[in-house]
Amino acid sequence: MTLTGNSERFLPKDKELRARVRLFGDLLGRVIRRLEGDDVFHAVETLRKGFVSLRKREDPRLRQRMMRCIVHQEPETTERIIRAFSIYFSLVNIAEEDLFYRWRRAEVSSGDPLWIGSFDRTLRELRAEGVTAAELEKLLSELSYTPVFTAHPTEARRRTTMQNQRRVFQTADRLNNPRIGAAERKLLIEELETQIQILWRTNEVRVKQPQVRDEIKYGLFYFEESLFEAIPLAYRFLEKAVRRTYGMKPDGALPIHIPAFLRFGSWIGGDRDGNPNVTPAVTAVACRLAMQQVLREYLKRVSNLRNVLTHSSLMCQPSEAFLASLEADNSISPAVFQGSRDRYETEPYRRKIQIMIYRLRETLATVGRRLAGEAAVLPVSSAYSSAEALLADLRVIHDSLISHGERNVAGGELTDFIRLVETCGFHLHHLDVRQESTVHSATIASILAQTGLATDYEALDEAARLELLGALIDRTELPAIDHEALDAPIRETMQVFDVIREMRSEVGPQGIGTYVISMTHAASHVLEVLLLGRWAGLVGEADGRPFCHLRIAPLFETIEDLLHVEEVLNGLLGHASYARMLAANGNIQEVMLGYSDSCKDGGILASSWNLYEAQKKIVAITDGFGVRCQLFHGRGGTVGRGGGPTHESILAQPPATVQGRIKFTEQGEVLSYKYSNVETAVYELGMGATGLILASRSLIRKPTSDRDEYRATMNELAALGEDSYRDLVDRTPGVLDYFYESTPVQEIGFLNIGSRPSHRRRSDRSKASIRAIPWVFGWGQSRHTLPAWYGIGSALEAWRGDDPARLELLQGMYREWPFFRSLLSNSQMALTKANMRIAAEYAQLCSDRALADMVYSRVQEEYARTVREVLLVTQIEALMDETPLLALSLQRRDPYLDPLNSIQIHLLRESRALQARQQDDEEENPWMSPLLRSINAIAAGMRNTG
Repeated sequence: MTLTGNSERFLPKDKELRARVRLFGDLLGRVIRRLEGDDVFHAVETLRKGFVSLRKREDPRLRQRMMRCIVHQEPETTERIIRAFSIYFSLVNIAEEDLFYRWRRAEVSSGDPLWIGSFDRTLRELRAEGVTAAELEKLLSELSYTPVFTAHPTEARRRTTMQNQRRVFQTADRLNNPRIGAAERKLLIEELETQIQILWRTNEVRVKQPQVRDEIKYGLFYFEESLFEAIPLAYRFLEKAVRRTYGMKPDGALPIHIPAFLRFGSWIGGDRDGNPNVTPAVTAVACRLAMQQVLREYLKRVSNLRNVLTHSSLMCQPSEAFLASLEADNSISPAVFQGSRDRYETEPYRRKIQIMIYRLRETLATVGRRLAGEAAVLPVSSAYSSAEALLADLRVIHDSLISHGERNVAGGELTDFIRLVETCGFHLHHLDVRQESTVHSATIASILAQTGLATDYEALDEAARLELLGALIDRTELPAIDHEALDAPIRETMQVFDVIREMRSEVGPQGIGTYVISMTHAASHVLEVLLLGRWAGLVGEADGRPFCHLRIAPLFETIEDLLHVEEVLNGLLGHASYARMLAANGNIQEVMLGYSDSCKDGGILASSWNLYEAQKKIVAITDGFGVRCQLFHGRGGTVGRGGGPTHESILAQPPATVQGRIKFTEQGEVLSYKYSNVETAVYELGMGATGLILASRSLIRKPTSDRDEYRATMNELAALGEDSYRDLVDRTPGVLDYFYESTPVQEIGFLNIGSRPSHRRRSDRSKASIRAIPWVFGWGQSRHTLPAWYGIGSALEAWRGDDPARLELLQGMYREWPFFRSLLSNSQMALTKANMRIAAEYAQLCSDRALADMVYSRVQEEYARTVREVLLVTQIEALMDETPLLALSLQRRDPYLDPLNSIQIHLLRESRALQARQQDDEEENPWMSPLLRSINAIAAGMRNTG
């Protein structure tokens, strides 16, 4: 969660947090001692106390004793020690989350303005700026806030473990009740100890690598666990803020209409770029499982309503529209009520709800049959054919209740249900599809050759390709394709488009989101996908009018890609055939920006600035063509992959580029931290939505613009930072060998945390082959964290020189410019998580000592330079002085991360030495299991991975 805002009001509570962490630690110690014996318990305590002392004061003799304690343990004991620290981190995370939830609850009760990023504070701010209720309504009507869940291999926790942790959270929250007596408190502590014991007995590491279907269920878990409850609550908090700030109508209604602006997306089961396990059949399963999940929730909610809306027609008069709706249901009433046709005869709402239950069950049963492999047809006469039909029934009940004076009843569970259906439909989330551009080019070339439309498509230049593709898209009829004659990869690519068409029909038009093209280098790459959609019946003409059921987003990932944004988009939006189809599909152009690859490519400064500039270029181009733009941010969990607090990140976007719509990836550990608990999920949705509201003020007010002087400075800083980063990563011989030997990146590949390979090409150690996630993960585990900060210090130092005026300008940029402030604030978090002493120990793993010394010394020098320069520009005494809550959180973990890093270094050394001696790859490596657990544990302690 975001540990920012209102820090000064929270800091006194840190004493309570320390007490809760101490309780959890004591209970965990009791469990370990009871179940594992004194030897394991004493080993854990020796390391814990020893490394705490070393954090306070360096003592070479004590450090030597600690290392002896580590080295002399058997693999099995080492594994138990690692688990002790790992579970401790999980309990610290729970304690923090619980205390922040209690703090927010107390803030709400106080009646004072709430935390920065709350709906309450945001609407007060808008009202103070003179925003009227009508303007607020206009602004809200334009909003679309879409987190997109992805299955990138960074989340190490199993779903079972998260469910167990949820129970600890709930029990701990009950312990906060000041009215409980000593006896009840004792029982709750005993219950907590039992739950911690279950955590200890549960294997938190997956025994087998997850299949894509497992990842799909993992993503759906968050809806069941928190989001189905959090979504309506988020809207309730917004409604409460509207009432408090803008008042109510005389009849008790809100002064404005609040549309459903929350949306959810997913890549899980649709992202096939580099993952051969994502087949067309898997994509269909992903859509159907999502539909099954949301229908089950609706069935539960409508069943609950049957026990709430028990109104008698003898006591109230339903509306004419409601009675007409009930009359229209008569065709299926015999099937619903069977032998008791007059059931609920005087309880019209219950009668209506019983019919709704029947229809939902019929719809759900059809989905179940399809998942079982049957070609099931939806019985449209008795089932719900769409979410709109369900919404119509819910709204007619809602309006009828209001018609006889029961707005308060209508505004309860029924309104929550309506909000959920408005948000999730029958599709639950928009499933995006992603594939690399070369796959489409090869598919088009093969099909054109087979049909005789072009014998050598790949030999054509860009202009010729655009002309040919446009002519084919506009053709009245395309020649038939002999699918059986196509090569298997080409045939599978075509099948994806068939599945998109089928799933749109099954789960609703919103079920499939955007088709994302990675490695988009030319406008023809987008037209190729449009043409494939034309062949699949997703694009064309009907009744003399064009239709397009395929939203396509180019993905710009590398620094080079970002520099060519204008060329690609101008060529695309200026193409008549594409423009016609885009207009038929709502005239919204989505563009995805890749944070992680651009950062891996050119470093954090060049990546951040080129992304910032690219957004401005993109919006200027789409505005010029009269097209609405939606930017899709491919953010990861760490700063090195575009991460950081969501509210601040949205506000740091260029002025007038958000335009009410934002879409961004949520992945790995970020999902579990944000959405494992209802209470935190509500908070995170609110923080993101308010960031979007504030960043979209340009829709109702003249936007501000960046100062030319600041932009010119950033241009120079980005170039300096990129040169420094590339000098290390691209121009230093052997640096990739250092990376592979001095971090656990090779071993990360053995951790069963994702279905997608960590490298694009096996056995290729190049920077181009390794994916951005393990790149960041490896540097993070070894406490270098360099993707998030390397080059910043050199750039700041070189640019300012000895000129006080330049330093003053940089300081002004930090104070006044949200982009620059966010950049340096996030870098402080990464610098704090880095530890050069520990990084030096990892460097000792490198077989080439001269290489290790050279690379490490450069990293260490840049680290010291970056810390010095960041403190100088931000004018603070120590890193993260401005975010003391987050600083405390990280400091609390440091003494427990230190032994884990030392243990991991020992395990890497032992494991690699054994592998070098082994003749047979199948021989068991006793060090591998504790090593993999150490990766999980460090990830939990640092609270992010890739």
